[in-house]
Amino acid sequence: MTDAPFPVSVSVVVPALNEAANLPHVFATLPAWIDEVILVDGNSVDDTVAVAGALRPGLRVVTQTRRGKGNALTEGFAAATGDIIVMIDADGSTDGREIIAFVTALIEGADFAKGSRYAPGGGSDDLSPIRSLGNKALTLVTNRLYGTRYTDLCYGYNAFWARHLDAMALDCDGFEIETLMNVRAAQAGLVIREVPSHERSRIHGASNLHAVRDGLRVLRTILRERTRRTDRPVAVLQEPATA
Repeated sequence: MTDAPFPVSVSVVVPALNEAANLPHVFATLPAWIDEVILVDGNSVDDTVAVAGALRPGLRVVTQTRRGKGNALTEGFAAATGDIIVMIDADGSTDGREIIAFVTALIEGADFAKGSRYAPGGGSDDLSPIRSLGNKALTLVTNRLYGTRYTDLCYGYNAFWARHLDAMALDCDGFEIETLMNVRAAQAGLVIREVPSHERSRIHGASNLHAVRDGLRVLRTILRERTRRTDRPVAVLQEPATA
């Protein structure tokens, strides 16, 4: 850790499957003060692990036991040792330089810092009209069912205090992992702050995301979680601090 701006330790979890060409850019954006980077390798057939190790001395590598982004993240979270856990993508779409904003939100009182491409200051170079429409519809359904005020449900740039992992009890394997985290954070009564984030386009390769198939998985997750019992209050969406 170099010149750490916070009195807490920070782990960054990076799920990756055949992302060797993108990792030099991704790792170049990570702040030097991060305590731990965990690469969760989905049994890549390229040089993902070797490239990551050469770029980041002290890198921890977790080999995924099943398939899917959700499984990769839950295994990475379980291996993390930091007080705060940040999740970013390995395709270059999430900017590691934004991590300071997520950690700041947590230090200032949030339990869960949720990236939003629709919050003032956020944006996306990658959202197609159909994906944006689907995301907005799923966000609306979630807000209606759970009393939340999210602006961007399906975005994978988030950070949270590691002590809240048990409250979220994550148990899914696919792209619906972000939705499950958002819903269960609300069910657990966590204090949530949205953090403006700008999504870039994937640099190399093709995404494994399928808008219709994965959108239906997200919808099923939203509806299924309504039957999950919880005795805790709905989350508080905390407004960003003002100067």
